[in-house]
Amino acid sequence: MARDRAIGSALVVGAIVGVFVYGFLLFGLGRTVAVYTLEVTAFVAVIAILAILGWIGYVMATTPPPVPLEPEPAPAAAATPEGSSSTPEKKS
Repeated sequence: MARDRAIGSALVVGAIVGVFVYGFLLFGLGRTVAVYTLEVTAFVAVIAILAILGWIGYVMATTPPPVPLEPEPAPAAAATPEGSSSTPEKKS
C-alpha cells in the first residue's frame, strides 16, 4: 500500500511539473518556441490516436471468433419425432 501511495504521489508531482513546463514552453520563451511546442503536441496526439486505432484494428483482425456457449439448435425437420410429419394429416 505504501508503494502505491508513493507512485501516486510521484504521478501527481510529475503532472504538476509537466503543467508548469508546458506553460513555460508556450508562454515563456517566445512565439517560435510556442508554435513548435503546439506542433509537437498536436503531432504526438494524432500519432497516439492513430496508434490506438491501429491496435484495435489489429486485435480485431487477428483474434479468432469466440466459441459458442451453446450448441446450435438442430434443424426443424430433424427435431420432429419419428413417424410424425411436420404438417397435419387430413382425416376422412
